[in-house]
Amino acid sequence: MTGTERVTVRIDTSRPHPARVYDWFLGGKDNYPVDEELGRQIMGVDGTARHIARTNRWFMQRVTRWLAGKAGVRQFLDIGTGIPTEPNLHQIAQGVAPESRIVYTDNDPIVLGHAEALLHSTPEGVTDYVQADVRDPGRILRHARESLDLARPVALSLVALTHFLGDEDDPYALIAELVGALPSDSYLVLSQLTADFDPEGVGRGVAMYAAGGVTLAPRGRAEIARFFEGLELVEPGLVQLTDWHPELAEGESTDDSAVISLYGAVARKP
Repeated sequence: MTGTERVTVRIDTSRPHPARVYDWFLGGKDNYPVDEELGRQIMGVDGTARHIARTNRWFMQRVTRWLAGKAGVRQFLDIGTGIPTEPNLHQIAQGVAPESRIVYTDNDPIVLGHAEALLHSTPEGVTDYVQADVRDPGRILRHARESLDLARPVALSLVALTHFLGDEDDPYALIAELVGALPSDSYLVLSQLTADFDPEGVGRGVAMYAAGGVTLAPRGRAEIARFFEGLELVEPGLVQLTDWHPELAEGESTDDSAVISLYGAVARKP
């Protein structure tokens, strides 16, 4: 398991962590009272929050089917992996192409504790895990090279991650460094919170996360589009998550009362 032997596992249960709150929304058990408390607070003002979390997960699944299928991608770097929830990215990718190679990355030690669930690769492929933060792209790329050939196309997945980076983190530079290390015909996958559709509801969510000590930075469509500068957007472009190739859905549901306050897109590096 790449990088795990270099990390001391210390789980901070005094404040919520996005990966564990997300796990609670998805019905998982790998979270703590502080995470559940924040999740319940959010559900108290937006009863559709759980459905929205699942919608984001479904977006990842549809994108992975498209990348492994139509686009023919065989290498994936998933940053901000979160706590394993089946089907995981490697299960979808290797279900299409068993030889696919996947490297997962997260900064929450609890994800490391459950990383074995992410490492059940097909015999033909590879899955690996790197304990690292997106704010340290050099570390991520250094360890990713142990399992991925960065001279061949890679799909870089940043699903529901960039809105946990404030402007002080210079997220555009971080993503540009990661994309810059990949060759032509690689892809960037990104979904990001926006206040474009429900500014009041998203504002309440931002305040709740802030009270828990977690940065949540919604961005407008033009701001999110900046992450894709220099890349070629795949149709239908930058859209609400439910509008990205809905024909690829498997086992999804709808909630007409839910405002999906996330944009998502896939773009190819020329």
